[in-house]
Amino acid sequence: MSSGTLYDAVWDRHKVTTLPNGQDQLFVGLHLIHEVTSPQAFGMLRERDIDVARPDLTLATVDHIVPTADQSRPYGDDAAEEMMAELEENVREAGIEFLDPTSGDQGIVHVVGPEQGLTQPGKTIVCGDSHTSTHGAFGAIALGIGTSQIRDVLATQTIAMEKQQVRKIEVTGDLGEGVEAKDVILEIIRRLGTDGGVGYVYEYAGGAIESLGMEGRMSICNMTIEGGARAGYVNPDETTYEWLEQTDYFQENPDEFDRLKPYWKSIRSDGDAEYDDVVTIDGSSLEPVVTWGTTPGQGVGITDPIPEPETLPEEKQDTARRAQEHMRVEPGDTMEGYEIDVAFLGSCTNARLPDLRRGAKIVKGREVHDDVRALVVPGSQRVQHAAEEEGLKDVFEAAGFDWRNAGCSMCLGMNEDQLEGDEACASSSNRNFIGRQGSKDGRTILMNPQMVAAAAIEGEVTDVRELPEVVTV
Repeated sequence: MSSGTLYDAVWDRHKVTTLPNGQDQLFVGLHLIHEVTSPQAFGMLRERDIDVARPDLTLATVDHIVPTADQSRPYGDDAAEEMMAELEENVREAGIEFLDPTSGDQGIVHVVGPEQGLTQPGKTIVCGDSHTSTHGAFGAIALGIGTSQIRDVLATQTIAMEKQQVRKIEVTGDLGEGVEAKDVILEIIRRLGTDGGVGYVYEYAGGAIESLGMEGRMSICNMTIEGGARAGYVNPDETTYEWLEQTDYFQENPDEFDRLKPYWKSIRSDGDAEYDDVVTIDGSSLEPVVTWGTTPGQGVGITDPIPEPETLPEEKQDTARRAQEHMRVEPGDTMEGYEIDVAFLGSCTNARLPDLRRGAKIVKGREVHDDVRALVVPGSQRVQHAAEEEGLKDVFEAAGFDWRNAGCSMCLGMNEDQLEGDEACASSSNRNFIGRQGSKDGRTILMNPQMVAAAAIEGEVTDVRELPEVVTV
């Protein structure tokens, strides 16, 4: 097993005991909750007359079901209104801070935690959401959990888990023009597979990772779960510390920043740390990656051909054939020129301010294709406000994008933002499963925000590096 890694250090510091079943009981430093996976857990506590153990270490927001167009109450969808009302009651009774839509701080759970300064290196963080791995970008061990585990954390502020192996993924070199963190993680999943990380956590390292801002690191860690790994993280460094120092939490508690920084440095992986596996990828060789199928692992460089199913491992061939039939793609073709109906810029993967800036840079001075409906959904109200202050909203709306309020939106289609029929969507989200965006016949192509913007303009999957310059007179 690994030794000397950040994962080992954080695990050991949070281990309470080893249970009779062999699992370790870990103390949880931050518990994030939202409206979809928490109601049953609160109900279980009520049945047993148990109070929430540490409301001060718990933060709630609403993101999955909240409408992004009209947020007036009651919500138009009865189920959404019911979930919202139940969350409000649960957090009020428990004394948990709630970032509701009237707060100015509401947003996707994996966006608000970091921007609030609550996501910190060396913490154990859990949430009833698979993409909790996002928070590992700060050097935290962040884990998605199920409803029964949410109950346990609410009741005890601990969780029982098995320790995983550690795979170090080194991405070397410099990323080229039009290539982003999203392309790095899509390439990792393509190479290692959607189940390649089972039994592992991933430590992301190397020059290409270290040169990324925190938003890019979050994008990579966010999709760790799509590769089958239990968690993913990046060792904290000066980029991490600079981000944290500017958050409200540490602006209000500067002494706390000075106190914690030595701890953050101490839990970094040792120079001679031992890993269970090491994978190296040349980041300078990457180009924009898009998916051609119905899993995040079915991706390809924008100029590369879609694979023949027969060339894939035998256990993946039938899945590939079904995916190609659903997506209406042919082996040997590239994804460039694939017609789209919808462009979605949003989700916990790519809806932070730098993501919106890069998208706006592409669409500025251009117009959305006549056959495309395009929407931008900021990841939080803070992101939304900052983008509007910078004029990004004006840029997107001038091009023909629909500017929405913060929420998960079309990433999973639990509100009104859904695909219709067999629409094809260029999406900056994290999953392209059949039915994921609200229609069993819908088709989702994952790509980075610049590529989404380029597809919206051209009406088809487009290599953003080849987009003609805007000529102004």
